[in-house]
Amino acid sequence: MNNYYRTILINLHRIIYYVAKTRIWMLHPERHSEKERYDLAREMVFKMNRSAGYDTICVGKENLPKEGGYILYPNHQGKYDVPGIFYTHEEPVSFVMDEKRSHMILVNEFLELVSGKRLALNDPRAAITVFKEAAGEIEQGRRYILFPEGGYDENNQNVVETFKPGSFKLAQMAKCPIVPVALIDSFKVFNSGHKGPATTYVYYLEPIPYEEFKGMKTIEIARMVEERIKAKIKEHFN
Repeated sequence: MNNYYRTILINLHRIIYYVAKTRIWMLHPERHSEKERYDLAREMVFKMNRSAGYDTICVGKENLPKEGGYILYPNHQGKYDVPGIFYTHEEPVSFVMDEKRSHMILVNEFLELVSGKRLALNDPRAAITVFKEAAGEIEQGRRYILFPEGGYDENNQNVVETFKPGSFKLAQMAKCPIVPVALIDSFKVFNSGHKGPATTYVYYLEPIPYEEFKGMKTIEIARMVEERIKAKIKEHFN
């Protein structure tokens, strides 16, 4: 039994409890603050990790901007990527994800709790609408996770695919800092043949202020962020 199904089996009673609790909370989301809802999402991650033997080591937390909104741009390895970031990111952060995958049980609850955005990948007009909404929220101080690779390969062995320039339109629209994030061994948790406990790593790299990339083309920004993440992953294994 692979880790994904093993984790579901171990936590089936918790899944039922948290799905029910989340759906009750989201009937009246105004009764719970953004921090309360985010903490509930993190509570799920902590209990899952403890029950299944997963651990995520965080490096570079001091690089996260202390004030204002920003966008985390990580490489993408699998289903554990967002939970791994939640595990290490203490303040509320939301995420943008593929609309088709967003309705899976627990994924839907996570997305609802943190007021995430569903993105139709093949609909550029809808994407602009989502980006405009997210940009307005980031200007007000919210934080988002956006995966510039778009998707991920199973068992990707820490390989970083080419970043899609369009994903950096959001940073340009929000005029906010970009925080590159290097995820390492995240694929081992749910998207590989690995069985049993796993340790993953989240590296928060130095933020890139808007002033540094405002005159650049999105393809140039994408290449810059991709290269910094690749360099950190290479450094980790040397």
